[in-house]
Amino acid sequence: MEYGAEGVGLFRTEFLFMERESPPEEDEQFEAYRRVAEAMAGRPVIVRTLDVGGDKAIPWLGRMEEANPFLGLRGVRLTLDRPELLLVQLRAILRARVYGDLWVMLPMITTLGEVRAVRQMLQRAAEELRTAGKEHAEAPLGIMIEVPSAALLAERLLEEVDFASVGTNDLTQYTLAVDRTNEKVGPLADALHPAVLRLVAAVAAAGRKREKWVGVCGDLAGDPLAAPILVGLGVKELSMAPPLLPEVKEAIRALSMTRAEEIARRALSCATAEEVRELLVGVLAARFP
Repeated sequence: MEYGAEGVGLFRTEFLFMERESPPEEDEQFEAYRRVAEAMAGRPVIVRTLDVGGDKAIPWLGRMEEANPFLGLRGVRLTLDRPELLLVQLRAILRARVYGDLWVMLPMITTLGEVRAVRQMLQRAAEELRTAGKEHAEAPLGIMIEVPSAALLAERLLEEVDFASVGTNDLTQYTLAVDRTNEKVGPLADALHPAVLRLVAAVAAAGRKREKWVGVCGDLAGDPLAAPILVGLGVKELSMAPPLLPEVKEAIRALSMTRAEEIARRALSCATAEEVRELLVGVLAARFP
């Protein structure tokens, strides 16, 4: 809030689950989410459900040896495989929603079936809280779009959720077939690659058609150089590390929407990430000769 944030675009709940011998109980999670909700004083807080797997391991989950963990049991796949974890978390979020504007966001969505399964669990969580006489409130449900399949099916997915946020870190990794943790090929994972930008454009277009907002919560959202493209593509919300907020806001305020849309169109016609970057550097030079 000190940096001018208008909410929390990505509240990472995995930190509650790490470096301990057992998962946090419902009351512990409720208290953590309630404190955040109250601190944000009515501003939206997008709570991402447990997102582990891939490069994030939790010992108490047991051995999860996989040949390629980034293509394995991670994100919503894991919590649907361990439904008791997700149900407890959803109950805690619904209880904390009474104290602020908490939203639920699902990581690593790849199919419509996953969305529907979690929607049913959200309804079950509310029913259990009603039966127990615990105060709670309904919460908007959204998804992270981090894989090409979700980006290409965004219009269909957005029919059944309230919003979507594009996780450009993983979307880049999966689109370009690059392990971003591999130092030998990591530099190839450039979110300004035109293929990645076209997927972001497709999601933003789906959002406009379905009248649902689309945000970006990957590293690209905090890059002042990329801000004109994202805004020009129709992205409605950007989530980034707090210290990056002022510079990104300055970059956005320096442009008209017409100019941002023009820059986005030109970026989509580029063939390489280098060409996109040259375009953006040129735009910046024109603003500050």
